[in-house]
This record gives sequence, structure tokens and C-alpha cells, in this order.
Amino acid sequence: MDTTQVDADALKRSWAQVAAHGDAVPGYFYAHLFLAHPEVRDMFPVTMAAQRDRLVTALGRMVSNVDSIGDVVDYIQDLGRDHRKFGTIAGHYPAVGASLLVTLKHFLGDDWTPELASDWAEAYGLIATTMITAAEEAEGQPATWSGQVVATERRGMDVGTLTVQPDDHYPFLPGQSISVEVPQRPRQWRYLSPTHVPRADGTITFHVQLVPGGQVSGAILRDVKAGDRVRFGPPIGELLTLAHDQEWPDLLLVAGGTGLAPLLAIVDQVAERHRTTGRGPRVALYQGARHPWGFYAKPELARYTGAPWLTTRYAVSDDPSYPGQRGLIGDVAAADGPWDGYVAMLCGSPRMVDHAAAALTAAGMDGERIRSEKYEDPFTQQSIHAGSQAGPHEVIQPGVGLGIQ
Repeated sequence: MDTTQVDADALKRSWAQVAAHGDAVPGYFYAHLFLAHPEVRDMFPVTMAAQRDRLVTALGRMVSNVDSIGDVVDYIQDLGRDHRKFGTIAGHYPAVGASLLVTLKHFLGDDWTPELASDWAEAYGLIATTMITAAEEAEGQPATWSGQVVATERRGMDVGTLTVQPDDHYPFLPGQSISVEVPQRPRQWRYLSPTHVPRADGTITFHVQLVPGGQVSGAILRDVKAGDRVRFGPPIGELLTLAHDQEWPDLLLVAGGTGLAPLLAIVDQVAERHRTTGRGPRVALYQGARHPWGFYAKPELARYTGAPWLTTRYAVSDDPSYPGQRGLIGDVAAADGPWDGYVAMLCGSPRMVDHAAAALTAAGMDGERIRSEKYEDPFTQQSIHAGSQAGPHEVIQPGVGLGIQ
């Protein structure tokens, strides 16, 4: 993705100016978009309260940081394919881009120069073209899959599981994320991660954490029942996956909260390799929680009790009465190093992931061996994995696309 002709510093400065106007910015953007293109209104949730500033804010962040987009081209292509679930077509991208530019011009006033307008248009066009091309290349594949809820389980005050049976074969890799729509919240998609390798019966289990005020997480935990029909987008994300045709390095898995979900799938995959080949990597799994009831995954981890290749450690950050290890999980993992030869996979809230990566780097781990999916979907403001459930992919946890939550 060629961004050499774009003044990235000017994009960043101008976006900071616009963002300072707060709620007036998304208000102006949506008013222009829906007036100029009323046909796109049905792609958005009925109530815009939760959506309000997410699209324009994330678009602004994404485009103004276009100089770093080359690092995540694969992810942007994933988003392009994924956003077909909204009924997004190539013609919608210019509509959103035009409203974005009109909004910028309105709030920048005399600072909106021909040069700046050209840079914003060029940057948005690069991102949108990447997504459109990926979507067109995927036209032979389903845009969405359907399935039925077969079980739900409450694991504690704020965590539960959701198990679904897709109607047709649904291919995914351990460590990927899947956007899910439940009938109680139409057009409000959330990214969730399977907690296991693909199963023989095709069922998929997700972990969901309740977010205060979260419309979708609350509906999944309280209202979704066995028999309900759900929809899926295609799986996305590659940085937390292991290639089947390669030898795998030893793994350091560091999770915060329900960021554990995709890492459990990696553990499941490693266990399968040990079982079928008699060899495989060592795995050190670290999970951090604010309170001890955050360690909700005992049923999954019990399957590996006694496995010589797996070690586990836990830490609580916010409960001074906890008798075990206390502190931030990134610090705990870094202190247990060195991790020579290991690849680290991090998943949790953006703050947790950033802190863990910094701690491991400061402890001497090569940054090239630290992986996390940190780019977020601007239409849901959810990062794939990185925010995994510091609010379960609800408002977590930069990608660009035309998907609307």
C-alpha cells in the first residue's frame, strides 16, 4: 500500500483539530451521510446511541495514521471480506468517504486546503480500495453463515459461554475471531473468539464477558437461549494463529480476562499436535484478572492437567486480599523470563496488551517475537483479540471498512 505521497503528519494534526469538536463531529457526519445517501440508513442499528461517534472517530484515526497501514494490510483485507455481511458494496465506500471529507472541511474551515483535501482523499482511497478488492475476490464465498444456539452457561457474575451449531461447515483457524449477530440485537455485530480447534460436530463455543451498559454482551448473557438463530461473518485475524505445515516455536501466551478465549484455542491446537505426533512446543500460559472470580476457564484448562508441555500462572491486579500472585500479568510474565526462543501471543484489553508487550520488551524479548491483533474495526470500535474481552469485544477493543455495528 503506497502512502509515500501522503503527508501523514498533516493528516494527524488536522484530525486532532476536528476531534476537539467532540460530539458535533459525528452528528454532522451522520446528518450528511443519511441525507445524501438514505439507502445506507438500514445498514446501521435502529438506535444510534451506541454507534454515535464510533464510525467517524475510528475512520479519522485510521486514515490519519495511514503511514502505518502497510503493517496490517492482511487485516484490512480481512475486514473487507468480513464487511460483506452488512450488504456492503463497492458503491458504499465513496458515500462514506465523501461524508467524511465534507465533515472535515466543515470543522477545519480555512485550514481545509486543497493539499490537505487531496491527502485525506488519497489516504481514504487507499484503504477503501484494499477492502473493496478483497471483498470482490471473496465473492465466491458466503458473506454470512447461519446457525442455532445449542447451549449457554453462566460462569460467574459477569462471564458466560455461548455454544452454537452452524447450519453448514464453518472453517476457521484457532486464534481467529468471528463476528456474531444475535436476534436480540439485529445489526449489532460483535467479534468473539472460538475457544477450541474446529470440532467434529461443528459446534463453536465462545466466551462472553458482561460490559457495564453493553447492549450486546448483556443480551447474550441474559436473553439468548438455546434454539435462537444467529449469524456469523467470515473468520478474521492471522497473528494469533499457527501454520499447520510448519514447526511451531515454544509459546508464551499472556491473557487478560476473556482475552483467554483465543489463546485457549491455541492450547487446544498444541495439545492435538502432541497427541497425534508425540511432540510439539512448550506452552507457558499466563492469565491476569482484576479479581479472583475472573479465572473462569477451569473446565477448559482441566483437560490439560498434568500435561508436561504446559505451565500456567495467574495473577490478580485489583484485590489486595488475594493470597496468590498479585500484580499486572505482563509484569509477572516478564519477570519469569528470559523467554529465549519463545513467541509471545498477547490478548486482552488494549491497555493490558500494550503493557505486557512493553514489559516483555524491557525484559529483553525481541519485539518481532511478540504478537497481538491490535487493529480495530472502526464500525464496532472493537479490536480483534487485542481488546478481546476487557469488554468482550464490546467497546474495546486501527482497520477501516463499511461494516456497521
